[in-house]
Amino acid sequence: MSETRPIRVLIADDHPIVRDGLRLVLDRRDDIDVVAEAADGREAVTRAIHLQPDVAVIDLAMPELDGVGVIKELKRAAPNCRCIVLTLYRDDDHLFDALEAGAVGFLVKGAASAEIELAVRGAAAGHVVLGKSVAGRVTRAATTGRRRIARQDFPGLTERDVALLDLIARGDDNAAIARALHLAPKTVRNQVSMLLDKLGARDRADAVRLAFTAEERRRNEADAEASPVPLESVEQLLPPERY
Repeated sequence: MSETRPIRVLIADDHPIVRDGLRLVLDRRDDIDVVAEAADGREAVTRAIHLQPDVAVIDLAMPELDGVGVIKELKRAAPNCRCIVLTLYRDDDHLFDALEAGAVGFLVKGAASAEIELAVRGAAAGHVVLGKSVAGRVTRAATTGRRRIARQDFPGLTERDVALLDLIARGDDNAAIARALHLAPKTVRNQVSMLLDKLGARDRADAVRLAFTAEERRRNEADAEASPVPLESVEQLLPPERY
């Protein structure tokens, strides 16, 4: 019986004490292996391209290249690496910039060890891993006004595409979507596949991220004085499903 390969992790932070702390937290688990560290953004990109880790834990404020820049480059050069942000920043601008760049996780420094471990495992499994308040906003976005905003932000989508995106964002699996739309499961799988192609999304989690950030960007434009919402803990994992 073959053993499951550990999750290979890259840590990128310009503070040695943070890198040491993260390594101590993650390396103690048999299913996680920290394969490299980087002290600046450019080094992070170089090491990720060479090592192709499963997950990168990235600070946003780094010399040479900031975290958002790292995420953008890794999306192109190491597309299988799932990026989690671990930062001091709590404001909406940094959150949405990271998500739009391609991050699948966002945690604030000071998160509990168990939260960080959960985020790494969730990201490696294909989940979107967000803080408690952000997860709540994703849920609200899935049930309040997403259809109108999705049509505006993704004009290439049909009404059926938008309905499908709503249900995916809500976390429904193919069986639940089939019941909601009165379709055969095989038809749902095919339509999910076509929807991901239209969005240019790698998987369901990526589609949720694209829809969420598009709506939040529009809401922010409509309400410029909205106050930042702090993130506190990991609570929601959106279940991925291969089509």
